[in-house]
Amino acid sequence: MQRSSLIAVAIAVLLGAVAVYLANSYFSAQERRIEQANVGTTRVAIAARPMNYGEAIQEQDVRFADYPTDTLPPGTYASLEELMPDGQTRHVLRPLQVNQPLLAADLTGEGEGASLAAILPEGMRATTVQINAISGVAGFIHPNDTVDVVITRQAIGGGGGTVTDVLLQNVRVIAMDQRAQDDASGNAVVSNTATLEVTPVDAQKLVLGQQLGTLSLILRKPGVEENIGRVETVSLDDLRYELSRNAAGRVPEQQRPAAQRRPVRPVPRPAPPPRPSVDVVRGTASQSYEVGEYE
Repeated sequence: MQRSSLIAVAIAVLLGAVAVYLANSYFSAQERRIEQANVGTTRVAIAARPMNYGEAIQEQDVRFADYPTDTLPPGTYASLEELMPDGQTRHVLRPLQVNQPLLAADLTGEGEGASLAAILPEGMRATTVQINAISGVAGFIHPNDTVDVVITRQAIGGGGGTVTDVLLQNVRVIAMDQRAQDDASGNAVVSNTATLEVTPVDAQKLVLGQQLGTLSLILRKPGVEENIGRVETVSLDDLRYELSRNAAGRVPEQQRPAAQRRPVRPVPRPAPPPRPSVDVVRGTASQSYEVGEYE
């Protein structure tokens, strides 16, 4: 009896030692993983709520999270002092979502207000063109959409007439009227002006184009792969209507010369039927006499 008790105690001690070893190994591995994770992350400021263009960032709008250091985008903020030095607020230039990192490219400088100039890429310009319900796609163009710009003008040269050309392609819309951010409802809003992001040379084209003709916007998908490889000028000759054919040199009906009539050939009358006759033979001589009605 005493011997079996000793064996049971020994087994229990052995099992306890194995359990302690396994538990110690597990917790040690967990600690190492946590330490390695902490070494590879950086604390950055993120948005605590959705924010739209022009909103001022307050302390309650910011919280911090650990992001992998090797995939961290440039322009992050590691502390509130770095984000808002001396209590100077920044303003949002682009819509932000919850948990999105706060980047310098999406915010104004400290103490600066939101403006269109702050969101222009380097080397680009903002130019406004006049539109209406028709040339503005019935209000379905919103900020950050992409459009083509088409000009309708009088043809240059002696030909005259009206022509339409594609002036610019793949142009980003910055604002419609005074709205630099999209309507949350997504409804169509008819605008009178559109502000476009263009190069300096394209800005000159838009200014000159407004003086020479009428500009219209065409809504499109973004990307150069959607551009038209060969741009053609469309004139009245390309419209399949009577107006375009007359303008191209077709003579109106009232000015056309009368068509010449073909001469009518007289139809020959059939020969009259032969009248009855009597042949009289005298010797070797024969003579025919016609026999008919006498009046």
